[in-house]
Amino acid sequence: MAGAAALSGSGASSLNGDELATISAASRSLAGLWELARHIDGHFLPYYLFMHLWTQFGTAELWLRLPSALAIGVAAGFLADLGRRLHSGRAGVTAAALFAVLPSVSYYGAFARPYAFAAAAVVFSFWSLHRLTGATTRRGWVLYGVSVALVCSTHLFAVLTLPAHLPVLVSALRRRELLTRALPAMAAGCVPALVLGLVGYGERHAVSWIQERGPEVLLKFPKMAAGAETAGVVVFAVALAGVALMWRRGRVGDRAHAHPWEPREPRERAWPAALGAWLVGPPLLLLTVSLLVTPLYVDRYLFVTSPALALLAGLAVAAVRPPVAAVTAGCLLVAVAAVAGLDRHTELRAFNGRFEDFPGAVRRVTAREGDAIVFGQSSVRAGFDYYAPPGLADDPLRLSPAPEAGGFGFPERTDVAEALRDRRRVWVVWRGSRAAGEKLPRVKAVREAGFKPVSSWHSAELPGLTVALFTRSGSGATRR
Repeated sequence: MAGAAALSGSGASSLNGDELATISAASRSLAGLWELARHIDGHFLPYYLFMHLWTQFGTAELWLRLPSALAIGVAAGFLADLGRRLHSGRAGVTAAALFAVLPSVSYYGAFARPYAFAAAAVVFSFWSLHRLTGATTRRGWVLYGVSVALVCSTHLFAVLTLPAHLPVLVSALRRRELLTRALPAMAAGCVPALVLGLVGYGERHAVSWIQERGPEVLLKFPKMAAGAETAGVVVFAVALAGVALMWRRGRVGDRAHAHPWEPREPRERAWPAALGAWLVGPPLLLLTVSLLVTPLYVDRYLFVTSPALALLAGLAVAAVRPPVAAVTAGCLLVAVAAVAGLDRHTELRAFNGRFEDFPGAVRRVTAREGDAIVFGQSSVRAGFDYYAPPGLADDPLRLSPAPEAGGFGFPERTDVAEALRDRRRVWVVWRGSRAAGEKLPRVKAVREAGFKPVSSWHSAELPGLTVALFTRSGSGATRR
């Protein structure tokens, strides 16, 4: 149900540049994909390899987004069972239902990128951790190592959730078992992160666009995790209450006690510490790295915390007594979160729900015979290749139908003036606002070739897309 909720209505919103990059990568040969990974997005290689197989059956919008929706379904399933293991069935169902209605889940659950996969892998790792501490068999250790490897393979920054495992491992295991089994299993699972991290370090230029953020960005974290401001604040407050209740009453997953939340041994406080660290640890760690090493703080890298937000809130309302009141409180919280995020859900399912309305941009290009089209960033051409009908307008700068081997741009002529020498009208398309075009070399080159803008359109959201019509000076064109 969570996967279906995420996928519902997503076909109305056009693919954005990141999703088009997924198509570009997945459409290459294995040798071409390896060449791409050597230059950019190397840490996405496992996801691109999966999508390489998936896109053999098509590249329609819903088909591209379906794997992410399935991953959200997997995440919700393991989240429900983890809530059951930690407290009760009602806690698990509440957590999964709350997770399903978060706007952030609808966004990343219908987004052809690996963020939903990362969230599912992280939930699976915590589920495996709980299963492991209940019965430390060899099979349990293998499963735990596999879960860590999946976390490290889905998204590089998903590893920021792994330190949250340590309170449970340290408190639940004997020292010898910790040194000989737990840490080696985690280390083996982290091998993909080491490899992908080294690849990513060599591609630091690919994140040069990230701006430096200060500590104040943490104030927006609840909104980011939930996908909507009001829903985020409400659910985050309930989640913090869940941590406090678990810590104070110290009961996690012991069915032998008649009173579910009566005080337990100190080691039973390991799980509230772990879940709290899962929720707030990644943003703190990512911000620290951003301040000390290089700017890396991007909201979407932290989607892996959204399951923790839902789980802790579900555990909090499940603690309400009597059980009937707990069920009522859970239903109320899910309803409040859904209603508070309704506007955001509607926006996500609009044609511009991914902030780059390529079909709208294509419709704005009302080309005549002999018109040319120029792209401010060559990678924007991929959106027109996907959505525009053949022969929309001449593309005189394009040198090859295939993208560059080491990136998502396309080989282009550099002599813009010569390429446009016989043109009277040129359509220029770029990613960003109208004002952003003034800084782009391609737009400047069109101006220097003797063209002036006579009309423009922007797709409303930022960064959005801008389509501008340029005519040659003295051609008698008038502003529309």
